[in-house]
Amino acid sequence: MKIRKTMEIVGKAKEDVSLPKATMTKIIKEMLPAHVRVTRDAQDLLVECCVEFINLISSESNDICYKEEKRTIAPEHVLESLKILGFGSYIREVKAAYEQHRIENWDCPRAGTRWSKNRLEMTEEEALLEQQRMFAEARARMNSGNNNFPGQLQSQSQSQSQSQSQSQSE
Repeated sequence: MKIRKTMEIVGKAKEDVSLPKATMTKIIKEMLPAHVRVTRDAQDLLVECCVEFINLISSESNDICYKEEKRTIAPEHVLESLKILGFGSYIREVKAAYEQHRIENWDCPRAGTRWSKNRLEMTEEEALLEQQRMFAEARARMNSGNNNFPGQLQSQSQSQSQSQSQSQSE
Protein backbone atom coordinates (compact mmCIF):
# COMPACT_ATOMS: atom_id res chain seq x y z
CA MET A 1 0.00 0.00 0.00
CA LYS A 2 1.25 3.46 -0.91
CA ILE A 3 1.61 6.04 1.83
CA ARG A 4 -0.08 9.31 0.93
CA LYS A 5 -0.12 12.70 2.57
CA THR A 6 -3.41 13.89 4.01
CA MET A 7 -5.78 15.15 1.29
CA GLU A 8 -3.23 14.39 -1.44
CA ILE A 9 -5.58 11.75 -2.76
CA VAL A 10 -8.21 14.02 -4.24
CA GLY A 11 -5.72 16.56 -5.49
CA LYS A 12 -7.49 19.48 -3.85
CA ALA A 13 -6.73 21.72 -0.94
CA LYS A 14 -8.01 20.62 2.43
CA GLU A 15 -10.50 23.50 2.50
CA ASP A 16 -12.06 22.39 -0.81
CA VAL A 17 -13.09 18.96 0.47
CA SER A 18 -15.65 18.47 3.20
CA LEU A 19 -18.96 16.91 4.11
CA PRO A 20 -22.13 18.81 4.99
CA LYS A 21 -21.72 19.79 8.63
CA ALA A 22 -25.45 19.73 9.41
CA THR A 23 -25.76 16.20 8.07
CA MET A 24 -22.67 15.05 9.91
CA THR A 25 -23.90 16.63 13.17
CA LYS A 26 -27.21 14.85 12.78
CA ILE A 27 -25.48 11.50 12.17
CA ILE A 28 -23.20 12.02 15.17
CA LYS A 29 -26.14 12.88 17.45
CA GLU A 30 -28.17 9.89 16.23
CA MET A 31 -25.30 7.53 17.01
CA LEU A 32 -24.75 8.71 20.58
CA PRO A 33 -26.96 8.50 23.66
CA ALA A 34 -29.13 11.58 24.24
CA HIS A 35 -27.18 12.67 27.33
CA VAL A 36 -23.81 12.79 25.50
CA ARG A 37 -22.69 16.15 24.15
CA VAL A 38 -20.02 16.66 21.49
CA THR A 39 -17.89 19.80 21.25
CA ARG A 40 -17.61 21.68 17.96
CA ASP A 41 -13.91 20.73 17.77
CA ALA A 42 -14.77 17.05 18.19
CA GLN A 43 -17.43 17.32 15.48
CA ASP A 44 -14.94 18.97 13.13
CA LEU A 45 -12.40 16.25 13.86
CA LEU A 46 -14.97 13.54 13.15
CA VAL A 47 -15.84 15.22 9.84
CA GLU A 48 -12.15 15.37 8.90
CA CYS A 49 -11.75 11.68 9.80
CA CYS A 50 -14.75 10.80 7.62
CA VAL A 51 -13.37 12.77 4.68
CA GLU A 52 -9.97 11.11 5.07
CA PHE A 53 -11.60 7.66 5.30
CA ILE A 54 -13.61 8.33 2.13
CA ASN A 55 -10.45 9.53 0.36
CA LEU A 56 -8.57 6.42 1.45
CA ILE A 57 -11.29 4.01 0.31
CA SER A 58 -11.83 5.94 -2.94
CA SER A 59 -8.14 5.94 -3.76
CA GLU A 60 -7.73 2.23 -3.08
CA SER A 61 -10.90 1.49 -5.07
CA ASN A 62 -9.51 3.54 -7.93
CA ASP A 63 -6.23 1.59 -7.80
CA ILE A 64 -8.14 -1.70 -7.97
CA CYS A 65 -10.25 -0.39 -10.83
CA TYR A 66 -7.13 0.75 -12.69
CA LYS A 67 -5.41 -2.63 -12.24
CA GLU A 68 -8.50 -4.33 -13.70
CA GLU A 69 -8.37 -1.86 -16.62
CA LYS A 70 -11.85 -0.59 -15.77
CA ARG A 71 -12.96 3.02 -16.09
CA THR A 72 -15.71 3.00 -13.47
CA ILE A 73 -15.41 2.15 -9.79
CA ALA A 74 -18.00 -0.50 -8.95
CA PRO A 75 -19.28 -1.60 -5.53
CA GLU A 76 -17.06 -4.67 -5.78
CA HIS A 77 -14.00 -2.42 -5.99
CA VAL A 78 -15.06 -0.60 -2.83
CA LEU A 79 -15.61 -3.88 -0.97
CA GLU A 80 -12.22 -5.17 -2.11
CA SER A 81 -10.56 -1.94 -0.98
CA LEU A 82 -12.10 -2.33 2.49
CA LYS A 83 -10.59 -5.81 2.69
CA ILE A 84 -7.16 -4.68 1.47
CA LEU A 85 -7.04 -1.72 3.87
CA GLY A 86 -7.88 -3.88 6.88
CA PHE A 87 -11.56 -3.01 7.20
CA GLY A 88 -12.80 -6.48 6.27
CA SER A 89 -14.90 -6.65 9.41
CA TYR A 90 -17.11 -3.89 7.97
CA ILE A 91 -17.88 -5.69 4.70
CA ARG A 92 -21.01 -7.46 5.97
CA GLU A 93 -22.49 -4.18 7.26
CA VAL A 94 -21.49 -2.30 4.10
CA LYS A 95 -23.12 -4.96 1.91
CA ALA A 96 -26.30 -4.78 3.98
CA ALA A 97 -26.36 -0.97 3.75
CA TYR A 98 -25.74 -1.15 0.01
CA GLU A 99 -28.57 -3.62 -0.49
CA GLN A 100 -30.89 -1.44 1.59
CA HIS A 101 -29.89 1.55 -0.53
CA ARG A 102 -30.65 -0.38 -3.73
CA ILE A 103 -34.05 -1.44 -2.42
CA GLU A 104 -34.98 2.09 -1.34
CA ASN A 105 -33.63 3.95 -4.36
CA TRP A 106 -33.40 1.68 -7.39
CA ASP A 107 -35.79 -1.23 -7.11
CA CYS A 108 -38.69 0.72 -5.61
CA PRO A 109 -41.38 1.51 -8.19
CA ARG A 110 -42.01 4.89 -6.56
CA ALA A 111 -38.40 6.08 -6.29
CA GLY A 112 -36.30 3.98 -8.65
CA THR A 113 -38.39 4.41 -11.78
CA ARG A 114 -39.06 8.14 -11.67
CA TRP A 115 -37.55 10.67 -13.99
CA SER A 116 -37.32 14.39 -13.77
CA LYS A 117 -39.45 16.55 -16.08
CA ASN A 118 -39.30 20.28 -15.44
CA ARG A 119 -38.27 19.53 -11.84
CA LEU A 120 -41.42 17.45 -11.32
CA GLU A 121 -41.42 13.72 -10.74
CA MET A 122 -42.67 11.44 -13.52
CA THR A 123 -43.82 7.87 -12.91
CA GLU A 124 -42.91 5.07 -15.28
CA GLU A 125 -46.44 5.12 -16.70
CA GLU A 126 -46.25 8.87 -17.32
CA ALA A 127 -42.87 8.44 -18.99
CA LEU A 128 -44.27 5.71 -21.24
CA LEU A 129 -47.20 7.95 -22.25
CA GLU A 130 -44.80 10.83 -22.93
CA GLN A 131 -42.60 8.53 -25.01
CA GLN A 132 -45.62 7.33 -27.02
CA ARG A 133 -46.71 10.96 -27.59
CA MET A 134 -43.24 11.88 -28.80
CA PHE A 135 -43.12 8.87 -31.15
CA ALA A 136 -46.53 9.83 -32.55
CA GLU A 137 -45.31 13.40 -33.19
CA ALA A 138 -42.17 12.10 -34.89
CA ARG A 139 -44.21 9.72 -37.05
CA ALA A 140 -46.55 12.56 -38.05
CA ARG A 141 -43.60 14.79 -38.99
CA MET A 142 -41.99 11.98 -40.95
CA ASN A 143 -45.23 11.13 -42.80
CA SER A 144 -45.85 14.78 -43.68
CA GLY A 145 -42.30 15.21 -44.94
CA ASN A 146 -41.58 17.76 -42.20
CA ASN A 147 -38.44 16.72 -40.36
CA ASN A 148 -38.33 19.83 -38.16
CA PHE A 149 -38.83 19.66 -34.43
CA PRO A 150 -41.85 21.58 -33.10
CA GLY A 151 -39.82 24.55 -31.81
CA GLN A 152 -37.55 24.47 -34.83
CA LEU A 153 -40.47 24.94 -37.26
CA GLN A 154 -41.60 28.17 -35.60
CA SER A 155 -38.13 29.70 -35.44
CA GLN A 156 -37.44 28.83 -39.11
CA SER A 157 -40.72 30.33 -40.31
CA GLN A 158 -40.04 33.47 -38.23
CA SER A 159 -36.56 33.75 -39.74
CA GLN A 160 -37.97 33.35 -43.27
CA SER A 161 -40.63 36.02 -42.73
CA GLN A 162 -38.02 38.38 -41.26
CA SER A 163 -35.77 37.78 -44.28
CA GLN A 164 -38.67 38.44 -46.64
CA SER A 165 -39.58 41.64 -44.76
CA GLN A 166 -36.00 42.87 -44.99
CA SER A 167 -35.72 42.12 -48.73
CA GLN A 168 -39.05 43.89 -49.44
CA SER A 169 -38.01 46.99 -47.53
CA GLU A 170 -34.75 47.30 -49.49
